Amino acid sequence: MIAPTDTPVSAETPETKETQIIAIYGKGGIGKSFTLANLSYMMAQQGKRVLLIGCDPKSDTTSLLFGGRAVPTIIQTSSEKRLAGEEVAIGDVCFIRDGVFAMELGGPEVGRGCGGRGIIHGFELLEKLGFHEWGFDYVLLDFLGDVVCGGFGLPIARDMCQKVIVVGSNDLQSLYVANNVCSAVEYFRKMGGNVGVAGLVINKDDGTGEAAAFAEKVGIPVLAAIPQDDDIRRKSANYEIVGRPGGVWASLFEELALGVEEAPPVRPLPLTHDGLLDLFKGEDVGRNVVLTPATPTDMRGGVIIERESLEIVYEAV
Repeated sequence: MIAPTDTPVSAETPETKETQIIAIYGKGGIGKSFTLANLSYMMAQQGKRVLLIGCDPKSDTTSLLFGGRAVPTIIQTSSEKRLAGEEVAIGDVCFIRDGVFAMELGGPEVGRGCGGRGIIHGFELLEKLGFHEWGFDYVLLDFLGDVVCGGFGLPIARDMCQKVIVVGSNDLQSLYVANNVCSAVEYFRKMGGNVGVAGLVINKDDGTGEAAAFAEKVGIPVLAAIPQDDDIRRKSANYEIVGRPGGVWASLFEELALGVEEAPPVRPLPLTHDGLLDLFKGEDVGRNVVLTPATPTDMRGGVIIERESLEIVYEAV
Protein backbone atom coordinates (compact mmCIF):
# COMPACT_ATOMS: atom_id res chain seq x y z
CA MET A 1 0.00 0.00 0.00
CA ILE A 2 1.32 3.44 -0.95
CA ALA A 3 0.66 6.24 1.51
CA PRO A 4 -0.43 9.64 0.14
CA THR A 5 2.14 12.43 0.05
CA ASP A 6 1.88 16.20 -0.14
CA THR A 7 4.06 16.43 -3.23
CA PRO A 8 4.11 14.41 -6.46
CA VAL A 9 6.67 11.62 -6.46
CA SER A 10 8.05 9.57 -9.31
CA ALA A 11 6.24 6.29 -9.86
CA GLU A 12 8.57 3.32 -9.55
CA THR A 13 7.80 0.13 -11.40
CA PRO A 14 9.22 -3.18 -10.18
CA GLU A 15 10.94 -3.68 -13.50
CA THR A 16 11.93 -1.55 -16.46
CA LYS A 17 9.98 -2.59 -19.51
CA GLU A 18 11.57 -2.28 -22.92
CA THR A 19 8.37 -0.98 -24.50
CA GLN A 20 6.90 2.25 -23.16
CA ILE A 21 3.13 1.81 -23.05
CA ILE A 22 1.45 5.19 -22.66
CA ALA A 23 -2.28 5.82 -22.22
CA ILE A 24 -3.57 9.17 -23.48
CA TYR A 25 -6.81 10.42 -21.94
CA GLY A 26 -8.99 13.46 -22.55
CA LYS A 27 -12.49 14.76 -23.04
CA GLY A 28 -14.26 13.66 -26.20
CA GLY A 29 -13.55 16.12 -29.03
CA ILE A 30 -10.58 17.75 -27.30
CA GLY A 31 -8.12 16.65 -29.99
CA LYS A 32 -6.56 13.40 -28.72
CA SER A 33 -6.73 11.77 -32.16
CA PHE A 34 -5.18 14.82 -33.82
CA THR A 35 -2.42 14.93 -31.22
CA LEU A 36 -1.70 11.21 -31.39
CA ALA A 37 -1.71 10.94 -35.18
CA ASN A 38 0.85 13.72 -35.48
CA LEU A 39 2.88 12.56 -32.48
CA SER A 40 3.08 8.95 -33.70
CA TYR A 41 3.99 10.12 -37.21
CA MET A 42 6.82 12.32 -35.90
CA MET A 43 8.14 9.55 -33.65
CA ALA A 44 8.18 7.08 -36.56
CA GLN A 45 10.10 9.58 -38.70
CA GLN A 46 12.62 9.82 -35.87
CA GLY A 47 13.26 6.09 -36.20
CA LYS A 48 11.04 4.85 -33.38
CA ARG A 49 8.88 1.76 -33.68
CA VAL A 50 5.41 3.04 -32.77
CA LEU A 51 2.06 1.27 -32.41
CA LEU A 52 -1.03 3.47 -32.13
CA ILE A 53 -4.15 1.79 -30.72
CA GLY A 54 -7.50 3.55 -30.78
CA CYS A 55 -9.55 2.59 -27.70
CA ASP A 56 -12.51 4.90 -28.35
CA PRO A 57 -15.80 3.29 -29.49
CA LYS A 58 -16.03 6.00 -32.20
CA SER A 59 -13.01 4.32 -33.83
CA ASP A 60 -11.66 7.64 -35.13
CA THR A 61 -8.14 7.62 -33.66
CA THR A 62 -6.53 6.48 -36.91
CA SER A 63 -8.72 8.43 -39.33
CA LEU A 64 -6.30 11.36 -39.62
CA LEU A 65 -3.35 9.02 -40.03
CA PHE A 66 -5.05 7.24 -42.95
CA GLY A 67 -6.44 10.29 -44.71
CA GLY A 68 -9.96 9.91 -43.37
CA ARG A 69 -10.30 6.21 -44.18
CA ALA A 70 -11.88 3.96 -41.55
CA VAL A 71 -9.97 0.79 -40.70
CA PRO A 72 -11.62 -2.53 -39.75
CA THR A 73 -11.91 -2.68 -35.98
CA ILE A 74 -10.76 -5.57 -33.83
CA ILE A 75 -14.22 -6.01 -32.29
CA GLN A 76 -16.05 -6.10 -35.63
CA THR A 77 -13.42 -8.24 -37.36
CA SER A 78 -13.36 -10.70 -34.47
CA SER A 79 -17.14 -11.08 -34.62
CA GLU A 80 -17.17 -11.60 -38.39
CA LYS A 81 -14.31 -14.11 -38.28
CA ARG A 82 -15.91 -16.06 -35.46
CA LEU A 83 -19.16 -16.40 -37.43
CA ALA A 84 -17.15 -17.63 -40.41
CA GLY A 85 -15.22 -20.10 -38.25
CA GLU A 86 -11.92 -18.32 -38.92
CA GLU A 87 -9.13 -16.91 -36.76
CA VAL A 88 -8.20 -13.22 -36.72
CA ALA A 89 -4.78 -12.51 -38.27
CA ILE A 90 -2.70 -9.44 -37.51
CA GLY A 91 -3.03 -8.27 -41.11
CA ASP A 92 -6.81 -8.14 -40.68
CA VAL A 93 -6.65 -5.44 -38.02
CA CYS A 94 -3.23 -3.69 -38.09
CA PHE A 95 -2.20 -1.29 -40.85
CA ILE A 96 0.91 0.78 -41.56
CA ARG A 97 1.56 4.29 -42.83
CA ASP A 98 5.09 5.68 -43.16
CA GLY A 99 6.36 3.51 -40.34
CA VAL A 100 3.40 3.98 -37.96
CA PHE A 101 1.54 0.80 -37.03
CA ALA A 102 -2.09 1.48 -36.14
CA MET A 103 -5.29 -0.33 -35.21
CA GLU A 104 -8.71 0.34 -33.69
CA LEU A 105 -10.31 -1.71 -30.94
CA GLY A 106 -13.78 -0.42 -31.80
CA GLY A 107 -16.91 -0.99 -29.76
CA PRO A 108 -20.51 -2.19 -29.86
CA GLU A 109 -23.21 -0.47 -31.86
CA VAL A 110 -25.13 2.26 -30.04
CA GLY A 111 -27.42 0.79 -27.40
CA ARG A 112 -26.21 -2.77 -28.01
CA GLY A 113 -23.47 -3.28 -25.48
CA CYS A 114 -20.94 -1.83 -23.06
CA GLY A 115 -17.99 0.09 -24.51
CA GLY A 116 -15.84 -0.85 -21.54
CA ARG A 117 -16.47 -4.54 -22.09
CA GLY A 118 -15.45 -4.03 -25.71
CA ILE A 119 -12.13 -2.59 -24.54
CA ILE A 120 -11.50 -5.61 -22.30
CA HIS A 121 -12.37 -8.05 -25.09
CA GLY A 122 -10.13 -6.15 -27.50
CA PHE A 123 -7.09 -6.39 -25.22
CA GLU A 124 -7.71 -10.08 -24.62
CA LEU A 125 -7.55 -10.60 -28.40
CA LEU A 126 -4.39 -8.47 -28.67
CA GLU A 127 -2.70 -10.74 -26.14
CA LYS A 128 -3.65 -13.78 -28.23
CA LEU A 129 -2.13 -12.06 -31.27
CA GLY A 130 1.18 -11.66 -29.43
CA PHE A 131 0.96 -8.12 -28.03
CA HIS A 132 3.78 -8.70 -25.50
CA GLU A 133 6.14 -10.06 -28.14
CA TRP A 134 6.00 -7.28 -30.73
CA GLY A 135 8.94 -5.25 -29.43
CA PHE A 136 7.74 -1.70 -30.16
CA ASP A 137 9.53 1.27 -28.66
CA TYR A 138 6.19 2.93 -27.90
CA VAL A 139 2.58 1.79 -27.72
CA LEU A 140 0.18 4.75 -27.57
CA LEU A 141 -3.34 4.04 -26.32
CA ASP A 142 -6.09 6.58 -27.08
CA PHE A 143 -8.76 6.51 -24.36
CA LEU A 144 -11.90 8.55 -23.88
CA GLY A 145 -11.46 10.25 -20.53
CA ASP A 146 -15.02 11.34 -19.77
CA VAL A 147 -16.29 7.76 -19.49
CA VAL A 148 -15.77 6.35 -16.02
CA CYS A 149 -16.74 2.67 -16.42
CA GLY A 150 -14.11 0.04 -15.65
CA GLY A 151 -12.98 -0.84 -19.16
CA PHE A 152 -11.76 2.66 -19.90
CA GLY A 153 -9.70 2.73 -16.71
CA LEU A 154 -8.10 -0.63 -17.52
CA PRO A 155 -4.53 0.61 -18.22
CA ILE A 156 -4.45 2.48 -14.91
CA ALA A 157 -6.23 -0.12 -12.81
CA ARG A 158 -4.15 -3.07 -14.04
CA ASP A 159 -0.78 -1.37 -14.53
CA MET A 160 -1.01 -2.04 -18.27
CA CYS A 161 0.86 1.18 -18.99
CA GLN A 162 3.78 2.93 -17.31
CA LYS A 163 2.38 6.41 -17.60
CA VAL A 164 -0.60 8.53 -18.57
CA ILE A 165 -0.75 11.72 -20.60
CA VAL A 166 -3.82 13.95 -20.50
CA VAL A 167 -4.97 16.26 -23.30
CA GLY A 168 -6.92 19.35 -22.31
CA SER A 169 -7.62 22.94 -23.18
CA ASN A 170 -8.40 26.21 -21.42
CA ASP A 171 -11.98 25.24 -20.64
CA LEU A 172 -13.60 23.87 -17.52
CA GLN A 173 -15.04 20.67 -19.00
CA SER A 174 -11.76 19.36 -20.45
CA LEU A 175 -9.88 20.18 -17.25
CA TYR A 176 -12.64 18.52 -15.23
CA VAL A 177 -11.94 15.34 -17.21
CA ALA A 178 -8.17 15.77 -16.80
CA ASN A 179 -8.66 16.13 -13.05
CA ASN A 180 -10.79 12.98 -12.99
CA VAL A 181 -7.99 11.07 -14.72
CA CYS A 182 -5.52 12.37 -12.10
CA SER A 183 -7.96 11.24 -9.39
CA ALA A 184 -8.11 7.75 -10.92
CA VAL A 185 -4.31 7.55 -10.99
CA GLU A 186 -4.12 8.67 -7.36
CA TYR A 187 -6.81 6.17 -6.32
CA PHE A 188 -5.02 3.20 -7.85
CA ARG A 189 -1.66 4.38 -6.47
CA LYS A 190 -3.23 4.15 -3.00
CA MET A 191 -4.30 0.62 -3.92
CA GLY A 192 -0.71 -0.30 -4.72
CA GLY A 193 -0.56 0.59 -8.42
CA ASN A 194 2.44 2.06 -10.21
CA VAL A 195 1.01 4.17 -13.04
CA GLY A 196 1.78 7.90 -12.93
CA VAL A 197 0.94 10.99 -14.97
CA ALA A 198 3.72 12.17 -17.30
CA GLY A 199 2.12 15.48 -18.21
CA LEU A 200 -0.49 17.57 -19.96
CA VAL A 201 -0.79 18.46 -23.64
CA ILE A 202 -2.68 21.73 -24.11
CA ASN A 203 -4.59 21.67 -27.40
CA LYS A 204 -6.22 24.70 -29.07
CA ASP A 205 -4.28 26.93 -26.69
CA ASP A 206 -5.71 30.47 -26.80
CA GLY A 207 -3.23 31.82 -24.26
CA THR A 208 -5.65 32.37 -21.38
CA GLY A 209 -3.59 30.11 -19.12
CA GLU A 210 -6.12 28.00 -17.22
CA ALA A 211 -4.71 24.66 -18.44
CA ALA A 212 -1.14 25.64 -17.53
CA ALA A 213 -2.38 26.74 -14.09
CA PHE A 214 -4.12 23.38 -13.67
CA ALA A 215 -0.91 21.50 -14.53
CA GLU A 216 1.04 23.51 -11.98
CA LYS A 217 -1.58 22.93 -9.27
CA VAL A 218 -1.68 19.15 -9.70
CA GLY A 219 2.09 18.91 -10.10
CA ILE A 220 2.49 17.71 -13.68
CA PRO A 221 4.46 19.33 -16.54
CA VAL A 222 3.05 20.82 -19.73
CA LEU A 223 4.56 18.65 -22.47
CA ALA A 224 3.38 20.86 -25.34
CA ALA A 225 0.98 23.71 -26.05
CA ILE A 226 -0.58 23.38 -29.51
CA PRO A 227 -1.89 26.82 -30.50
CA GLN A 228 -5.37 27.62 -31.66
CA ASP A 229 -4.33 28.28 -35.24
CA ASP A 230 -6.35 28.35 -38.46
CA ASP A 231 -3.62 26.57 -40.43
CA ILE A 232 -3.68 23.62 -38.01
CA ARG A 233 -7.49 23.57 -37.97
CA ARG A 234 -7.76 23.62 -41.75
CA LYS A 235 -5.14 20.92 -42.34
CA SER A 236 -6.59 18.70 -39.64
CA ALA A 237 -10.05 19.02 -41.17
CA ASN A 238 -8.54 17.87 -44.49
CA TYR A 239 -6.87 14.86 -42.80
CA GLU A 240 -3.38 16.24 -43.29
CA ILE A 241 -0.48 15.39 -40.97
CA VAL A 242 1.09 18.60 -39.65
CA GLY A 243 3.74 16.89 -37.51
CA ARG A 244 6.15 16.26 -40.37
CA PRO A 245 9.92 16.75 -40.02
CA GLY A 246 10.87 20.02 -41.65
CA GLY A 247 7.31 21.34 -41.63
CA VAL A 248 5.99 24.56 -40.08
CA TRP A 249 4.85 22.71 -36.93
CA ALA A 250 7.71 20.20 -36.78
CA SER A 251 9.41 21.69 -33.72
CA LEU A 252 6.16 21.52 -31.76
CA PHE A 253 5.79 17.78 -32.25
CA GLU A 254 9.53 17.16 -31.88
CA GLU A 255 9.28 18.79 -28.46
CA LEU A 256 6.22 16.69 -27.63
CA ALA A 257 7.95 13.48 -28.75
CA LEU A 258 10.90 14.29 -26.49
CA GLY A 259 8.59 15.00 -23.55
CA VAL A 260 6.66 11.78 -24.07
CA GLU A 261 9.94 9.86 -24.11
CA GLU A 262 11.63 11.49 -21.13
CA ALA A 263 8.91 12.76 -18.77
CA PRO A 264 8.78 10.54 -15.67
CA PRO A 265 5.41 9.33 -14.37
CA VAL A 266 4.50 11.28 -11.25
CA ARG A 267 1.83 10.95 -8.63
CA PRO A 268 -0.53 13.91 -9.16
CA LEU A 269 -2.40 15.94 -6.57
CA PRO A 270 -6.00 16.11 -7.89
CA LEU A 271 -7.98 19.27 -7.19
CA THR A 272 -11.28 19.52 -5.40
CA HIS A 273 -14.21 20.75 -7.46
CA ASP A 274 -13.92 24.20 -5.89
CA GLY A 275 -10.18 24.19 -6.53
CA LEU A 276 -10.86 23.48 -10.20
CA LEU A 277 -13.39 26.33 -10.38
CA ASP A 278 -10.85 28.68 -8.80
CA LEU A 279 -8.73 28.42 -11.96
CA PHE A 280 -11.37 30.44 -13.81
CA LYS A 281 -12.92 33.87 -13.40
CA GLY A 282 -16.03 33.79 -11.26
CA GLU A 283 -18.31 35.08 -14.00
CA ASP A 284 -17.10 32.35 -16.38
CA VAL A 285 -18.11 29.45 -14.17
CA GLY A 286 -21.03 30.82 -12.15
CA ARG A 287 -19.19 31.25 -8.86
CA ASN A 288 -21.48 34.19 -7.99
CA VAL A 289 -24.64 32.11 -8.26
CA VAL A 290 -26.40 31.50 -4.92
CA LEU A 291 -28.11 28.15 -4.24
CA THR A 292 -31.66 29.03 -3.18
CA PRO A 293 -33.55 26.14 -1.54
CA ALA A 294 -36.94 25.33 -3.06
CA THR A 295 -40.06 25.32 -0.89
CA PRO A 296 -43.26 23.26 -1.11
CA THR A 297 -45.01 26.41 -2.33
CA ASP A 298 -42.50 26.76 -5.17
CA MET A 299 -43.02 23.13 -6.16
CA ARG A 300 -46.78 23.67 -6.50
CA GLY A 301 -46.53 26.79 -8.64
CA GLY A 302 -47.05 29.22 -5.77
CA VAL A 303 -50.39 27.88 -4.53
CA ILE A 304 -50.88 25.45 -1.68
CA ILE A 305 -54.28 23.83 -1.35
CA GLU A 306 -55.05 22.68 2.15
CA ARG A 307 -56.42 19.16 2.08
CA GLU A 308 -58.01 17.26 4.91
CA SER A 309 -55.81 14.56 6.30
CA LEU A 310 -56.77 10.96 5.57
CA GLU A 311 -55.03 9.88 8.71
CA ILE A 312 -57.24 7.87 11.09
CA VAL A 313 -57.00 9.13 14.65
CA TYR A 314 -58.05 6.75 17.40
CA GLU A 315 -59.36 8.23 20.62
CA ALA A 316 -57.66 7.13 23.75
CA VAL A 317 -59.74 4.61 25.75
